[in-house]
Amino acid sequence: MKGFIEFIREQGVVGLAVGFILGGAISKMVSSLVNDLINPLLGILLGSTGALANSYFEIASVKIMWGSFLGSFIDFLVIAMVVYFGFKGLKLDKLDKKKK
Repeated sequence: MKGFIEFIREQGVVGLAVGFILGGAISKMVSSLVNDLINPLLGILLGSTGALANSYFEIASVKIMWGSFLGSFIDFLVIAMVVYFGFKGLKLDKLDKKKK
C-alpha cells in the first residue's frame, strides 16, 4: 500500500483528480450563475434584447453567435477560478511530492 501512495504522490494524480471532480461538481451551478444572472445583466449593458446567448450579427446569410460564445467563455472563466482558488485554499498543491 505504501508503494501505491508514493506513486500517487509522485505522479500528481491527486491534484488532477481533485481538479476534475471540482470542475464537474460545480459545472451546473456555474452554468446557472452565468445563464441566469451574468448573461441577462450583460445583455442589458450591451443593449441586447432578450438573452445574451441569442445575440448575433449576420454576415450575408451566416449568423455569428457572439453572445453564445461570450456566455461559454464566461462559464469557463468562472469554473477555472473556482477550481484554482479551491485547490489553493485547501492547500492541495502541497500534497503532491516532487520527484527526486
